[in-house]
Formats: sequence, C-alpha cells, structure tokens
Amino acid sequence: MDYANSEDASADQGGPHKKIGKFHNVLPLWGNESSMNLNPLILANIQSSSYFKVTLFKLKTYHEVVDEIFYQVKHLEPWEKGSRKTAGQTGMCGGVRGVGAGGIVSSAFCLLYKLYTLKLTRKQVNGLLTHTDSPYIRALGFMYIRYTQPPGDLFDWYEQYLQDEEEIDVKAGGGQVISIGQMLVQWLTKLDWFSTLFPRIPVPIQKQIESKLNEYAQDYGITLQPVRFTGNNSTAAGGERYERPERGERGGEHHRRREEPQNRDRESSSHRRKHDDRERERERSRSKEKEKYRDREATSSRDRYRERERDRSRSAERYRSSQKRHRSDRDRGDRRYR
Repeated sequence: MDYANSEDASADQGGPHKKIGKFHNVLPLWGNESSMNLNPLILANIQSSSYFKVTLFKLKTYHEVVDEIFYQVKHLEPWEKGSRKTAGQTGMCGGVRGVGAGGIVSSAFCLLYKLYTLKLTRKQVNGLLTHTDSPYIRALGFMYIRYTQPPGDLFDWYEQYLQDEEEIDVKAGGGQVISIGQMLVQWLTKLDWFSTLFPRIPVPIQKQIESKLNEYAQDYGITLQPVRFTGNNSTAAGGERYERPERGERGGEHHRRREEPQNRDRESSSHRRKHDDRERERERSRSKEKEKYRDREATSSRDRYRERERDRSRSAERYRSSQKRHRSDRDRGDRRYR
C-alpha cells in the first residue's frame, strides 16, 4: 500500500499514518499505560534489573537507546538463555505464561521498555521500522507496536513489511532464524512468544486480520502462515530449527521443505556479507562523526583560548585604569594637603 498517497484513506480506516490535527506526530498508547501491557513478572524483573536501573537510566535520548540496541540485543526472547527454570511447573505456573519463576530478563525487553519510557513519536517508531543498521532495531520497533498500539491498527502497521526478507535470529543462544515478514505474520496470528504472551486481540478484530492476510496472500500469490518452531521454550534442548513455508501458487496446496545445507550456507554467507557491509558503513559514519567532533572541539578550544586572552587583556586594562585613577587621586590629595 502506498501510504504517502492515501492519507485520506488511512484517516478513514484509523490506520497508523492518519493525522490527528496538529498533533499528528503524537502516537497514542493503547491498553495499560503503566505496564505497557507486559507480563507482570517480566515487567517486575525489568524494573528491578541493574541493567535497566543503572545502565539504561543514563540514556536520555532516542538515538542513545538505538545505539544501545545495536550493540546489546542478540535475540528477542524475554529471558536470557538458561536463566529461567520451569521444569516441573504446570498450569498457570508453566513456561508460556511466565508467572511462576523469573530469571535474568533479556536486554531486548529492557530496551523495549526503555523505548516506552521515552514515549516515542510516530516519526521515531517509523525510524525504527526502516533502520538499516541492525534487524534487531527494526524488530524492537515492530514489538513496540505489538505491545502499545490498538489491535485494529496492527495490520496497517505491518502490511508493507509482510514480505520483508531480512533475517533475524530470535532465539536466545541462536538457532531459530526467520525473516522479518514471517515474524510479523507470527505476531498477527499467535499470542505466545517464547515464555510470554502478547496482548490479546479481540476475536472480531482477529477475524478481520486473518481475512486481510488471506486477501493479501491471494493478491500476491503467496502463502502466509506462522512459523512452526520445533520448540518454543528457551529452556528446551538445543538444535531447534524452524521450517520456512514455501511460496506456492494462488489457492494451491501449501507444502513445507527443509532447505538444502548448500542453500543455507549460501544464504548465511550472503547475510554475513550484508552485515559486514553495514558494519563498515557504520564505522565510516562513526569515523566521520569523530572527525567532525574533533574539528568542533579544536575550534571550540581556539575560541575558548581567544576568549580567555580577551578576558585577561580586559582585566589588565581595568587594573591599569584603576591604578591611574588611584595615583591621580593621591596626587590631588597631596596638592590639597600642601
């Protein structure tokens, strides 16, 4: 969909790009604004973690948080690998709902909540979704939308990215690589995400989303289905893999296949090259910024030196003037005395 040319249409649909008077850049929040709709156990672990209270507390701007995401986020699970023990727990204390036992909350969810405390604007959220430095920056932007935006707006936010082929490893410790598009389909159709649940989508809206997904798949001649992980628990044994749905003809039967090792190696190599290119581009950009900063510092130092010299000159001039006045007053006093 061309959002740039459909402002009126998106305004009628209540989509993410509609303008709200002069406050069109303000992004409204949905649900429980005090908790960001997070699982209470996850939220409590975030707020009590030293990483959030000490390290992230020092970050005050949007760009500082984005840089922290680039360096620290390596997966999208709410808990770090092996830090949460759910063995033997059943019912409401089981692994999916995450209410029985905590663990070390992941940097991804700490930074997600940090973004929430900044109360992002619509422009900032769109900046996350289109960021080129790291797929994890983009993923946290999409997750921010999933947690904070009205369910009726989710499809409009995600629609143009449903065929996004950029890959991301979502599992703590690695081993479950999916594309951005597959991840979004998963979030639109499933509530559970590793050891937590996304906010519930009302049944009528869920039916509308599924209908829109079917229409989208028919229009583009593809099959959109959530990824089927062999395991959805961070404490499960390693070696888990996902099955990528194969694109089929419109209305055709959907089949799955495992990619050949050679193809996977080729895709992995291509992904590494893209990542290396982004790294080099980022380093060049940082080098330029450092040079500009050094130039500004040098210029600022020269300006400060000149200012100090002018201050000293003015101070010396004031001292000489006061001495002249003092001598003049003393001479007049001597003549008056004589």
